[in-house]
Amino acid sequence: MKKLGIITGLLMTILILVALTACQSGEATTQQQLVKVVRGDLTVTINGNGSIQAAREAKLSFGTTGKIAKISIDKGDEVKKGQVIATLDTSALELALTQAQVALTQAQLTQQSTEYELKLTKDKKDTLDLALLNAQINLRTAKYNLDKAKDVYRWPEVEEAQAEVDRARSFLQYALDGLAEASTPNEVTMWTNTVARAQANLDAVETKLKAQLAGYDTEEVAIKKMQVDAAEMALSQAQKNLDTINEEIALKEIQAKYARESVTLAQKSINEAQRQLKETVVTAPFDGVVAEVHAEEGDTISPTNTIVHIIDQSNMELTVELDEIDIPGVKPGQEAIITLDALPGKKFAGKVTTIFPLPNVVGGVVLYNVKINFDVPGDTGIKVGMSASADIITSRRSNVLLVPSRAITQDSQGKPVVKVTVGQQITERPVVAGITDEINTEIVSGLAEGETVVVESRVKPKPSGGLLQ
Repeated sequence: MKKLGIITGLLMTILILVALTACQSGEATTQQQLVKVVRGDLTVTINGNGSIQAAREAKLSFGTTGKIAKISIDKGDEVKKGQVIATLDTSALELALTQAQVALTQAQLTQQSTEYELKLTKDKKDTLDLALLNAQINLRTAKYNLDKAKDVYRWPEVEEAQAEVDRARSFLQYALDGLAEASTPNEVTMWTNTVARAQANLDAVETKLKAQLAGYDTEEVAIKKMQVDAAEMALSQAQKNLDTINEEIALKEIQAKYARESVTLAQKSINEAQRQLKETVVTAPFDGVVAEVHAEEGDTISPTNTIVHIIDQSNMELTVELDEIDIPGVKPGQEAIITLDALPGKKFAGKVTTIFPLPNVVGGVVLYNVKINFDVPGDTGIKVGMSASADIITSRRSNVLLVPSRAITQDSQGKPVVKVTVGQQITERPVVAGITDEINTEIVSGLAEGETVVVESRVKPKPSGGLLQ
């Protein structure tokens, strides 16, 4: 419901109060007040009631399971942000941390060893890569030399051997022709010896030619072939050595990876142990007051157990219910004036922070919750749960023209009008009205400061016989 606005600087001067119309006995009379149009401030508020709650509170618990070694506060104590509230027995966790640190050192040593061995093996692989390359070069060189050695007996030696055979055949034929023509015993003997030598020479050069044409191995070719065989064996061995070292590298990389993972796991174990040690201490997250203590020293607790409940009394919030008719005018950030039943005469400035989207329906009435936040000065005596009321300021105007709301009526077309005195006459004048607190209304246009308006009211006469109504 809208509350009467606070009007500052508004001076309503009643000039004349006369009874203009008197009806028959027992009937209501109409009274008229003449009021000047003045300037002033107008504030429109919406009122709601509720109870005070802490805007910030914390239910604290340990982050790990253990036995409570010490609780440093009592219910009602004031605490500062970061102040130690409770601690757990840390002996088991400290042992776990030490074990984790030892495991990390061992894992790091293993990692260094495996990575060093991996490096040596990779360096060895570089040597074997070079050996394989040299073996490939040696094989190609041996094959080249073999091919070159075989080529020696084909060009141009084969052609020369063929020419020698041709010459030997010609000479043999010449010797045979001479023998056939010999007429004396001496000539026969001479030509017979010549034929024999020519035949022997022909046999020799033909044998040489046949050997070359048949590709028979000479000693050099045989040596070259042995060099090729040796080079092939060396290449095969070099490839085997390289394959073996690659397998060793793959194995050592797996070992190095496992070692690195072991270091990571050991480090995580240390981090977890340190985290658990850190969570054996509960500290105050903000300045506040201990509302409740839910545990005692020596209790074994888990992270689900609340140890201490802290509230911040320097900042409070009030949740009020507003009618669905009023809620459209309420916006986050609007100012509010808060009063408490327990502290009459004191007012506190707040701001609207939240408008709940879903309504509460009570007896057919639709209500919406609105949360208002406000700071609490020290030693005010405000406590959680106190009843309070809030005037939410929805509109505010300064130095505007004001008239009593009852001075505004409607003409036949439903438009706002007021009655204005001009001299001895009362005339009806249309106006444009602004905001209203239901007692006074802002006039945007249609009137001037100092003009006089008529406010009519119906007054019932007192009952006859002097009886009070």
